[in-house]
Amino acid sequence: MSPLTVHIVSFDIPFPANYGGVIDVYYKIRALHAAGVKIHLHCYEYRRSRAPELEQYCQTVQYYRRRTDLAANFSIKPYIVATRMSEELINNLLKDDSPMLFEGLHTCGFLDDRRLQGRFLIYRESNIEHHYYYHLFRAEKNPVSKLFFLAESARLKLFQKTLEHASMMLSVSRDDTDYLQSQFPGKRILTLPSFHPHNEVNILGGRGNYALYHGNLSVAENSLAAKFLISHVWEDSFPDLVIAGLNPPAWLLKMARERSNIRFISNPSDDQMHRLIREAQVNIMVTFQPTGLKLKLLNALFNGRFCLVNPHMIAGTALGDLCTLASTPEEFKASTLEIFSREFDKSLVSKRESVLMTTYSNQNNCIILKEILTLC
Repeated sequence: MSPLTVHIVSFDIPFPANYGGVIDVYYKIRALHAAGVKIHLHCYEYRRSRAPELEQYCQTVQYYRRRTDLAANFSIKPYIVATRMSEELINNLLKDDSPMLFEGLHTCGFLDDRRLQGRFLIYRESNIEHHYYYHLFRAEKNPVSKLFFLAESARLKLFQKTLEHASMMLSVSRDDTDYLQSQFPGKRILTLPSFHPHNEVNILGGRGNYALYHGNLSVAENSLAAKFLISHVWEDSFPDLVIAGLNPPAWLLKMARERSNIRFISNPSDDQMHRLIREAQVNIMVTFQPTGLKLKLLNALFNGRFCLVNPHMIAGTALGDLCTLASTPEEFKASTLEIFSREFDKSLVSKRESVLMTTYSNQNNCIILKEILTLC
């Protein structure tokens, strides 16, 4: 019997695995490789360097130039899709009859192409993209970016109908599965949580002396979440709040400098970020949109002590019982004080393990994905 083979089309080069979507792609590739699956990886080259590290897990790695010229903004297709339409890609996909896994709506420009009729085409959802871009529109202050996000949201909503041509869909959360089933009744849609770096729960016991908020602070939603904590939650009498992340805007740094118990760590290394998460008493996470699965939440649950989140952060997941939930500033304040009075003990570690090592196990989810590829 010939080895099981799959084409994976990634929206970006998935190494280093240092932000949301590429984390799922990279650790999925590693899990499939360990399970004996032969992988032909296709990825777009536009802001990251080629990654020889991927070759140890893949039979082939193909790179395609992403077209980022101004004309792509005037396409009927969404910009994130139109800029990834490559004839070289589809020619390489047609070289054999292996199933294809399209990572994100970004990569689905050829999903309705006649040349792919009869092939097994899997759409891997990571966000309901038009919802995501609409939230970016609402959070953005720059008028040019704001207009782009609104236009892109409208184009993505129209383009979503292309998913009718997928053989099946894999979503990252139950809520996203429900949404897709409402839009595509009768289509086979399965919830398969994101792959991630963690194979065990590794949490320090005891108590930390600071709270942590972290994220890519160049993204408007994340910087607004940090602003919410500074302006509406954190009291001068509270322990330190550390805000860590990529490229914080100047206005946010200025807000923090005015507070004696709030400090910034800009552009931390991976090792530094890991230490910050583990040593904090509480990881605070706030999001203003309930789509997708927030990988930084998984990271904090596998490695950090207490997690204080708003309901949007755990929407559609099985993670609510592992977190403290708060919606209003008053609830965040009360929960913060309560958490700083507690120690993280072994019973809480066991509770984490019971959920994370089953539903969110890379090994278990790889078995499911491999079975799908085998049956196609």
